Amino acid sequence: MARVAGRSCIVTGAAQGIGRAIGEALLDEGADVCFADINGNKVADVAGANAERAARYGGKVTHASVDVTERAQVREMIDHAVGVFGKLDVKFNNAGVNKPMNFLDVTEENWRFINDVNGLGCLIGMQEAARQFIRQGTFGKIINTASIASRQGFDNVAPYCASKFGVVAMTQSGARDLAQHDITVTGFAPGVVATEMWEQVDKDLMEIGAAERPGQAMEEFSSEILRGRVATPEDITGTTTFLASKDSDYMTGQIVMIDGGMTLV
Repeated sequence: MARVAGRSCIVTGAAQGIGRAIGEALLDEGADVCFADINGNKVADVAGANAERAARYGGKVTHASVDVTERAQVREMIDHAVGVFGKLDVKFNNAGVNKPMNFLDVTEENWRFINDVNGLGCLIGMQEAARQFIRQGTFGKIINTASIASRQGFDNVAPYCASKFGVVAMTQSGARDLAQHDITVTGFAPGVVATEMWEQVDKDLMEIGAAERPGQAMEEFSSEILRGRVATPEDITGTTTFLASKDSDYMTGQIVMIDGGMTLV
């Protein structure tokens, strides 16, 4: 299959986990991919490790170091990708962070840290991608990473839930405003996914007394998943490649749940 052949894509938060898997799946179907992350050395290694994959399927690969909360850096990332690929077609706003705290212990610092990356970073990414599409005069796609935490609030992660509710709102708002420019905005909402980020969240939950042993939090969160197991990043990429492909060009303003049936909304 080559559903995204010829499409040039940027994926933020792509040094590991879901972001890396999204980028690799796009390469497998012929896309050009810029892997971007705040960890410049790690994302450079990821891009280098995928050079052969890109060549095998007819695409190109590059990387960029970016702090998604800094507009100048986001612009530089987009300029770099366009310089390498000649254009931009799809922008994944996937970079995200979490730092669990019990509700009454949430600090302004914790709130700003999470919402700056997950909220403001998504907004800047949407705006700057849209400006590039408008300059090009071409159809463009923006795809945002939401979460099951965008559909209901969970204890210990209130700022994270707020940030992901915000991603849904921005997806809808952006879809309405940018339709006039032939730009679509969609998103996807993973559930419990076995990634490096979840491993850190597991440790954080133990530190604040919300879990007593490693793995407990994942077991409890996943106990009601209808599919009977947690997701892997590869469970997510069939949907993300679909959202980047021509098959979904008529979709906009929608969030696709990919949680194994954990939340039914």
